[in-house]
Amino acid sequence: MPDKVRKFIYEMQYNFVILHHHQSNGFMENISPSSINSLMNLIEGASRPVIVTHMKPDGDAIGSSLAMYHFLRMSGKNDSCIVLNDRYPRYLEFLIDEGARKAIRIHSENADEAIEAIRLSDLIICLDFNAFHRTENLCQALAGSTAPKILIDHHLNPDAECFTLCFSVTKVSSASELLYHILMAAPTIKGNASDLPSEAADALMTGMTTDTNNFGNSVFPSTLKMASELLDAGIDRYRILDYLYNHHSENRLRLMGHMMKDLLTITDDGVAYIVLDRNTQDAYGIEDGDTEGFVNMPLSIEDVRMSILIKEDSDRLRVSVRSKRGTSANRCARMYFNGGGHENAAGGRLRIPEDIASVKEAGKYIETHTHRYFNQDNPDNEE
Repeated sequence: MPDKVRKFIYEMQYNFVILHHHQSNGFMENISPSSINSLMNLIEGASRPVIVTHMKPDGDAIGSSLAMYHFLRMSGKNDSCIVLNDRYPRYLEFLIDEGARKAIRIHSENADEAIEAIRLSDLIICLDFNAFHRTENLCQALAGSTAPKILIDHHLNPDAECFTLCFSVTKVSSASELLYHILMAAPTIKGNASDLPSEAADALMTGMTTDTNNFGNSVFPSTLKMASELLDAGIDRYRILDYLYNHHSENRLRLMGHMMKDLLTITDDGVAYIVLDRNTQDAYGIEDGDTEGFVNMPLSIEDVRMSILIKEDSDRLRVSVRSKRGTSANRCARMYFNGGGHENAAGGRLRIPEDIASVKEAGKYIETHTHRYFNQDNPDNEE
């Protein structure tokens, strides 16, 4: 099929999909030809764009951020940079070339440099979070900046009023997938994935793969379309999978065994939970990202319908919640863990001492509140 015909068909299909999203979901601002034009105009007018994502960045956060960075570089924005609250996980190092490495500012390592980058920016692109507080220490600088702000995110309930332009679509697998569809509609790409920078293509596939647990959850027809087009464009998915799943430390595997053998508890309500305190993390030399995916494992047990991982982190407990179809991880996280997310994958936190006295009380907290969730509140039987 000639390229011109293929691009025309893609654009027609794309505009139809966006119109359908707009009519069925009522987003405040959606992907549309006018929104794409607004995005490109904002990028064209910027000289120092900054990319920001959520604290404790995961594969989708880093994947979408790097993809946008390489697209900006392709667009002539050589002073672009990525500002992170925390260092990216070690398992994502393979995505970061020398140019990107020099463009990353990390608040936990150099707070002044990170905040200054935001202060000097004339365009802020926010990826994979729906509200400034999800960036933790970057929140105040973002809220105080007068630069135009663009949101590209797939979570529920975005703070749309905080952004100049808001791409908020929940019926996609990941921020990386959403960004892929946006970039495919850009005038410089026009539906041809082969025209994406190769680094961006790898980053987008990585972000989507990690957020779907390698196509295990939150997969839509558009997700498979994205994967097919990227494969057709020549990306090496086997290389990506090798780095994601075959480059872990020995300590990570030993911790996994310890968690599943000694720390896993399953309640009569079908809730599996693990509490990982700081002493255990230190004993195994665990770094950020090393426990990625652990919370999904108990869901392979037949009678488990929800899995919760609590990880001690300074003055708070970080909470990951996953569930099988028919059980809302998002609602449980919102009700009891100061969080939220997607229907079957959510997160939150418990503050010490406001919510819970110490990590030692975490197991009791989970059992009490999930029992109430499934029995007294019984929310999943309401719909």
